[in-house]
Amino acid sequence: MERHYYTKNTDLAHERKQLEFQLRGQALRFTSDAGVFSKNTIDFGTRVLLEAFEMPTIAGDILDVGCGYGPIGLALAKEASERTVHMVDVNDRALELSLENAQINGVANVSVYESAAYAQVEKQDFAAILTNPPIRAGKQVVHEILAQSYEYLKSGGSIWAVIQKKQGAPSAQEKLITVFGNCEIVTKEKGYWILRSEKS
Repeated sequence: MERHYYTKNTDLAHERKQLEFQLRGQALRFTSDAGVFSKNTIDFGTRVLLEAFEMPTIAGDILDVGCGYGPIGLALAKEASERTVHMVDVNDRALELSLENAQINGVANVSVYESAAYAQVEKQDFAAILTNPPIRAGKQVVHEILAQSYEYLKSGGSIWAVIQKKQGAPSAQEKLITVFGNCEIVTKEKGYWILRSEKS
């Protein structure tokens, strides 16, 4: 049976790896493993998203939807120690690794928990939501992550998403415009679009 990173993956054999990267000007170390997204390196889309992201000017916490083993959430939490970064995923192994990687990097201002998109997210006043959505889970899942973000942002908050053009970025932009009334293409790099919509 084929396993995907967007499933629970509780019984896969381990292939633990130690990785080190510079993210947003910070040296971070990660443990990765089989069954998680981009287990051998930081996905290029994730890098483009982190480089493009602008920390909110408004106060409030940040939500990382589909956190994997933690590169987005932990990089932002280390940078913005005054904020709590919520990190959610459906993959148990990814969540365990995120907690382990938070410890490795001395990051305490995170809240890591299981949630299929926003199902277990109780806060509805985030200053920013970031996602490198699970494209392989299908367009419906991706569009739900984008559309439902509106309910979980405070006024002036924004969602930031990375999607490849060939994997649906134009339709994702249309979806965000329908929901938010706006969607900026912050940057395009090697086919990856960084989309940003703000809640008025």
